[in-house]
Amino acid sequence: MQNVTSRRQHTRRYAPAGGRGPSRNHSRNNKGKKQSTIPTHRFVNSAAQKAPEPAYVPTHAFRDFKLNERTQATLAFLGFEEPTAIQDQAIPPALDGRDIIGLANTGTGKTAAFLLPIIEKLSYEPTRNSVLILTPTRELAQQIDAEFQRFAAGQRLYSAVCVGGLPIGRQIRELSRNPHVIIATPGRFKDLIERRAVVLGAVNTFVLDEADRMLDMGFVGDIRRIASLLSTYRQTLCFSATMTAEVKNIMHEFVKDPVLVSVVRGETADHIEQDVVHAVDKADKIEKLTSLLRADELEKTIIFCETKFGAQRLSERLTKDGLPAVAIHGNKSQSQRERALKDFKTHEVDILVATDVAARGLDIPNVTHVINFDQPKAYEDYVHRIGRTGRAGKTGKALTFVASTR
Repeated sequence: MQNVTSRRQHTRRYAPAGGRGPSRNHSRNNKGKKQSTIPTHRFVNSAAQKAPEPAYVPTHAFRDFKLNERTQATLAFLGFEEPTAIQDQAIPPALDGRDIIGLANTGTGKTAAFLLPIIEKLSYEPTRNSVLILTPTRELAQQIDAEFQRFAAGQRLYSAVCVGGLPIGRQIRELSRNPHVIIATPGRFKDLIERRAVVLGAVNTFVLDEADRMLDMGFVGDIRRIASLLSTYRQTLCFSATMTAEVKNIMHEFVKDPVLVSVVRGETADHIEQDVVHAVDKADKIEKLTSLLRADELEKTIIFCETKFGAQRLSERLTKDGLPAVAIHGNKSQSQRERALKDFKTHEVDILVATDVAARGLDIPNVTHVINFDQPKAYEDYVHRIGRTGRAGKTGKALTFVASTR
C-alpha cells in the first residue's frame, strides 16, 4: 500500500504538466474511431481555494408556506426549517398556481421546490393521473419518487415510475391503478402513450426537470409530442441548471406568463486539482491505474470509460486485482444500477466505474477523485465528469489518461 507522499510522487512522475511524450490530439485513431479533440493542457490545473459564497438569507421559513398541517408536520419531523434559495423563491408562486421557470444548480433542493406545491394541490384536489413529471434519467426519476413518498407520507397519495430498463408490463399495471403522480423518462413515456397505457386528459400539472439535460440527450421531440397531448389549462414547472438560447426557446413553448426564478451559481473547475497520466498502451494504462488506486489518498473514486463494455470489463478487472469496484452503464438493469450506487455511497466499495450516464445529475457525496480512463469527447463533458468531486466547498482531484510514447 502506497502512502500519500508516494502517491504524489507517482503522479508527478507520470503526469507532468508539460510532460515528456504526450501525443497530439488527433480526432481519429488508426481504426477510424472518433477521439477527444480536447487539448491536453486543458486537463491540467492547480486547484485554487474555492471562495466561500455568502450565505443565502431566506425571506420565509417552511412554516410560513401555505402547506397543509400534515405536510408541515412531516417537514418539521424531517428537520426542514429554512428553505434554500430556489425553494424560498419558487414555492410561493407555484402554490399560487403560476407557471415557473426555475434555474438552479444540482443539489440546491429544487426537487422539493416543485414537489411541495404539487402535494399541496393534491391534498385538496386529489385527482388521479393529474401530475406528470418528466426527467432525463432512471436514477433521477427514482430520486424524485423517493422524495415524493417522503414528503407525502401519510397523505394517501400514490405515484408510478415509468422508465426504461424495467419491465414495461409492470409499469402498465401500475398506471392502470391510476396514480396521482407519474414520474417518467420521455422515451419510455412515449412508448406507453403509443400502447394506450396512460391517461393524459386529467393532467393539470406538468413538470420538466433538468430541461437542459433532456435537450442534450435528444428528448426534445418526445417532450413536444407528450406536451401536445396535454390540456392547455395546466400549470407548468420547468427547471434547468443552464439557460441557453435553445433551452429558453423550448421552455417558453410550454409555459404561460411564467415567474422566472434564477439562483444559479457560477460553476468552474478551478477548485479541482487536475493533471494527466501518460500511458503507452492499454496494458500500461491498467498498470498505472491500479497503482494509483492502491494509494491511501484515493478514498472514493469515480472512473469514467467511453463504452458500456469497457466500463464493465474494467470494473471486473479491478475487482479481480483486489480493488473491489462496481459499474453503472446503460446495459445494467435499474435494480443493478441502484445497488451499485448504494454500495458506492455507503462505502461498501470505494471505486465506481461509469459511462457518462453518471456524469450529470447524480449527487454522490465525498468523492475524492475522478479518473478519466477514457477521455471525453467535449470539454463540457469533461467539466461535468470532474464536477462529481470537489463538492460542498471541498477541493477535489481529477486525473486524465493521455497517450504517450516511450
